[in-house]
Amino acid sequence: MSDTPESLSQADESALQQLRKEIDQLDTEILALISRRANCAMQVAEVKMKASGTSAVFYRPEREAQVLTSVMKRNPGPLGNEDMAKLFREIMSACLALEKPMEVAYLGPEGTFTQQAALKHFGQWVKTKPLPAIDEVFREVEAGACNYGVVPVENSSEGIVNHTLDTFITSNIKICGEVELRIHHHLLAGPNTKRDKISRIYSHQQSLAQCRKWLDAHMPHAERIAVNSNAEAAKRVQGEWNSAAIAGELAASLYDLEIVESKIEDSPDNSTRFLIIGSEQVGPSSEDKTSLVVSMRNEPGALYHLLKPFNEFGVDMTRLETRPSMTGNWTYVFFIDFSGHCDDEATIKVINAIRETAVDVKVLGSYPKGVL
Repeated sequence: MSDTPESLSQADESALQQLRKEIDQLDTEILALISRRANCAMQVAEVKMKASGTSAVFYRPEREAQVLTSVMKRNPGPLGNEDMAKLFREIMSACLALEKPMEVAYLGPEGTFTQQAALKHFGQWVKTKPLPAIDEVFREVEAGACNYGVVPVENSSEGIVNHTLDTFITSNIKICGEVELRIHHHLLAGPNTKRDKISRIYSHQQSLAQCRKWLDAHMPHAERIAVNSNAEAAKRVQGEWNSAAIAGELAASLYDLEIVESKIEDSPDNSTRFLIIGSEQVGPSSEDKTSLVVSMRNEPGALYHLLKPFNEFGVDMTRLETRPSMTGNWTYVFFIDFSGHCDDEATIKVINAIRETAVDVKVLGSYPKGVL
């Protein structure tokens, strides 16, 4: 039986009309409240400009993290916590655009997972700028041409992004936040693609590796061609009849491609962590991480002296990576992530203790743990 006015009883139709009337009233109230919030945001901008002028900071990562965390804790349902937080993220993004439109650089071209991460973190109202290399994202932010940047730092199946870590060694940029993105790879075809004649598959090298088992099983004879990005792969397919691409939903939408097969990644929990980089130090949010890069002397017990303070002062280390130093052969630096903010008493003790034995300690930033 179809759900039409003709198929409903008089009592059901009356109840439906009453619910629609209530929804209309609620929509009016929501509209008024969002408008009030937007007006408050504009007043905040006026106060900040009056106090600090052109040096005023409008985006506060710790404040946004606190708001989103509070929304998820207070959410009464039936919408899920993450869904509710995403709605508030977009409201906050639109309101922030009224204060001051932000430009965010990311590893391009358009349609990459890095752009998708930027939009997830900042919302749809931010202006994104694609750049061809990770070090160019750093330079653009350091020069003040963009407010913030987004760069990949690690993938759950492929490991660390070495280029990002290496760039931090020579840069003065700070880490201002993090965002984790669940990576879903889709097989995409263009309007001219002959599905039974596909002889080549374009994608980024890591994406091809992450879909290897699916490709072996379903397209074993197709040539796998690695390109600079999944977005470039999607763009190439537009003009070819015998090729397909592996990329995400954003690339499919931007380049007008059809998803032939969805979620073809070998690991269903494949995720990539991205870092938000900027020029300002971020205040504490109550749920923070701190990142360091440490250069130790090449001597017995060096690693022990590096790790000991974390145990001694009860600080949770969440990641330790080693990279070759740029100052000499067979010397290394350590990248460390741990829970806490650099203003916390325990964190201060840990950093001071490491400095007693380290050649150099560089605080890359303290920032809110990813909320979404």
